[in-house]
Amino acid sequence: MERYFVDSNIFLRYYSKDDEVQSAAAEAFFLRAKRGEIELFCGPPVFFETGWVLKTFYKLPDSYILDILESMLSIPNLTVFDVEYVTSAISIARQNSIGFADSYIAAVALDKNIGVSSFNTKHFKKVGVALYSFS
Repeated sequence: MERYFVDSNIFLRYYSKDDEVQSAAAEAFFLRAKRGEIELFCGPPVFFETGWVLKTFYKLPDSYILDILESMLSIPNLTVFDVEYVTSAISIARQNSIGFADSYIAAVALDKNIGVSSFNTKHFKKVGVALYSFS
């Protein structure tokens, strides 16, 4: 079986439908996966980039971005590396109204029982992550 790591632009075309040719190609690609013809893979950087583009270029609200990121997890025959952290990050982002990237960092820190070193402490304080003190 053919196997492919899926870049964020494939997901972006699939969800945005803003380029008729590429959107149709992305849809056909995911349909092949659904039929079991190909196996797909992606990881956290794809989720970071997809979320960032949806926020900065498409100007979508955070709740809708999280809906899209969550729906990516249910694409048939798609294996997401570190899926437990991606899933946890989506949940943390929803519950605390913070961005996906910071939520991912928080999810890993909480799971590994480690602190976070950041000058942007506001979001991490919301979720109870231990923070390094620079003072």
